[in-house]
Amino acid sequence: MRRLILTIFVLAQALLADQVTLKNGDRLSGNIIKYDGKNLVLKSDLAGDITILWENVTAVTSTQPLNVTLKDGQHIVGTLTTDGTKFMVATKDTGSVTAARENVQYIRSDPEQKAYDTEIDRYKNPRLIDLWTGTFDLGFTQTAGNTETETFTMGANAVRATTRDKIIVNYTQIYSTSNASGPNLTTANAKRGGIAYNLNVAPKMFIFGLVNLENDQFQSLDLRFAPAGGVGYHAIKTPNTTLDLSLGVSMDKEFFMATAAVPAGSPSLNQTYAELLLGEELTHKFSKTFSMHENLVFYPNVSSVGNYRMNFDISAAAAIKKWMSFQISASDRYLSDPIAGRKTNDILFTTGLHFVFAK
Repeated sequence: MRRLILTIFVLAQALLADQVTLKNGDRLSGNIIKYDGKNLVLKSDLAGDITILWENVTAVTSTQPLNVTLKDGQHIVGTLTTDGTKFMVATKDTGSVTAARENVQYIRSDPEQKAYDTEIDRYKNPRLIDLWTGTFDLGFTQTAGNTETETFTMGANAVRATTRDKIIVNYTQIYSTSNASGPNLTTANAKRGGIAYNLNVAPKMFIFGLVNLENDQFQSLDLRFAPAGGVGYHAIKTPNTTLDLSLGVSMDKEFFMATAAVPAGSPSLNQTYAELLLGEELTHKFSKTFSMHENLVFYPNVSSVGNYRMNFDISAAAAIKKWMSFQISASDRYLSDPIAGRKTNDILFTTGLHFVFAK
């Protein structure tokens, strides 16, 4: 009696379940979750989620309503059956709709369709806290023995990109000490950061505004405050490569520390210049695991003709895991007319683990 009840239960479950027939003649029962253009996912009570290559599926029958999307954009909801290469959807309101197998783009269950619609709505109407992706880099080096040195590096980048606009935030820092020449001295101490906003006004054109901030002890720079704005052009925009060109104007407000060569009260310690801005930014994916980013901005000085600034940043990352990679980067700041006693060039080299996040 118990065996009979179990048999009836199994048969009832089979009648109520969706059916998938494979090329080898096997039949699988369960609930169809989705077809994504490549694989069909079937949830079985006994085996859990089963992923099947679409080319191995010869027939499908559903007892639950499914959401079928065709390649022409048509969306149909109803129970699904197949007859050879034809898919027939029995809808509630318009009767049976027939489509060729090759015209079926997606199939989703009701819960899967609701989740998909929610995600699409999130992309169309994102909140400010949505769609952020970015990286965080951290590095530390220490030596002990005849000399003691410590070097700390940190970098962070975050991007929120939609079809309409893009927000970019970046920060880089290095701090190093050494006692190689006797007493423990700071040998490097620099911080660089900024925020930018791009608004697309045409498929290839955008306008932008940005603010860059910088502090560098060994350039005697307390603070550089440099807001800028202008127009940009998407010269290349493919899945693997993007190249943006920028043209605009900038203000460079500099606050320097007094030195032996430049005493306190000297007019050269606090300066404000008007500048032009000419820039390019390139991102390229060489493979699924290796990518490169490069940004060059040239600032000709309008207030002091003949002088200029140049910012150059480049980084390369090799993925170790989906959420972690190894990165090496360089950040160069060139000032054609530094205060007396200081060099024109300051370069930061950093390397370390590169952690990826996304929201």
